[in-house]
Amino acid sequence: MRFLTGATVLGALALLAAGSASGAEGNAEAGKKVFNKCATCHGIGDKKGAVGPSLNGVVGRTAGTLEDYKSKYSKPMVAAGAAGLVWSEAELAAWVADPKKKVPGTKMVFPGLKKEQEIADVVAYVKSFSP
Repeated sequence: MRFLTGATVLGALALLAAGSASGAEGNAEAGKKVFNKCATCHGIGDKKGAVGPSLNGVVGRTAGTLEDYKSKYSKPMVAAGAAGLVWSEAELAAWVADPKKKVPGTKMVFPGLKKEQEIADVVAYVKSFSP
């Protein structure tokens, strides 16, 4: 039983390292179109978002810490960051797939993307605005 548990954990880590469960390779250009679903609330590049935080430089950033948005984050998002959530490609993919599952209590109303390729593409696009 212990072997199966260890194998399960290793398998899950391998999937996270791949960026998505399907191993889909992200295409930033295709992700630009997918990002239109996000652009209503979030800004990226030189565009400002209406409601959500800017996503410039989000890859590698601790959740809930963008200085210009700190007072607007939900308590659960700030707590997730304080607990060590850093927006890696894998973490962003999980977030984009199901925000309410990733950070229960989030203010974000977007239900998530269901298609693995769209998830990989939008993560690649957002990553292109990170150092």
